[in-house]
Amino acid sequence: MSDIEKARWQSDLDLIADAAQQAGTVALSFFRQSPEVWWKNEGRSPVSAADFAANEKLASILMSARPDYGWLSEETDDDPARLDCETVFVVDPIDGTRGFLAGMETWCVSVAVVTNGRPVAGVLYAPALEELFLAGAEGPALKNGKEIAVSNAGEHAVQRLATGEDMLTGFEPGFRKTVERVKHVPSLAYRLAMVADGRLEGTLVKRDSHDWDLAAADLILSQAGGALVDLSGDLLVYNKASVSHGELCGAAVAHMPTFLHQLSHRRDS
Repeated sequence: MSDIEKARWQSDLDLIADAAQQAGTVALSFFRQSPEVWWKNEGRSPVSAADFAANEKLASILMSARPDYGWLSEETDDDPARLDCETVFVVDPIDGTRGFLAGMETWCVSVAVVTNGRPVAGVLYAPALEELFLAGAEGPALKNGKEIAVSNAGEHAVQRLATGEDMLTGFEPGFRKTVERVKHVPSLAYRLAMVADGRLEGTLVKRDSHDWDLAAADLILSQAGGALVDLSGDLLVYNKASVSHGELCGAAVAHMPTFLHQLSHRRDS
């Protein structure tokens, strides 16, 4: 990566960190205040006035600063013009809306800069917890300014996994005995951040997650020594025509072969 590119992505990281924190402040003003709620995706997904207000704040800041970038947000009608853009903002104004509406603190603002299909700057801001995760394409992943790293627990240690009970079905019995399934965290991005800072060894992701759930956390996890991959072990590509993904695994690199083997065993059983 050239010095010019490094400077550009660092400037973008500074920009999205500021925007995420401003949007988080907006969202926090609605937290535990019973904001108005609507339902989308045939009544399966809630969206609140807080989501829209945070989205508006992000769009105002980011697109004013980088009008040549594309835009992809969960709360904005998709504009196919983003596919012609080399670089795109990928945004979820509140990842974990269900938890947000239930008064849980583990929700976050997720903002990434994606270029040529991969994130080069990523920020997760969890204002109710006062936690700011960020990473650039060069340099470490940080949480509140301190470097973070994935778990270094051995493969025979207890494996703390964020996953649904149904996803463990079909795993080898010996492996299942080592698994400690953690309490559900509604925000997928925050679960990946928990892998990045070592609180979890991994998270198994059901199909139909989206670019906006993943892109920022993907880079943070990668820079902390982990990876987010599909079941073939391939990295994800963002800003495609379809922004949804199949089953995924986010884990420390050292644990990934074991988890992918178990997922393969589950599919084959």
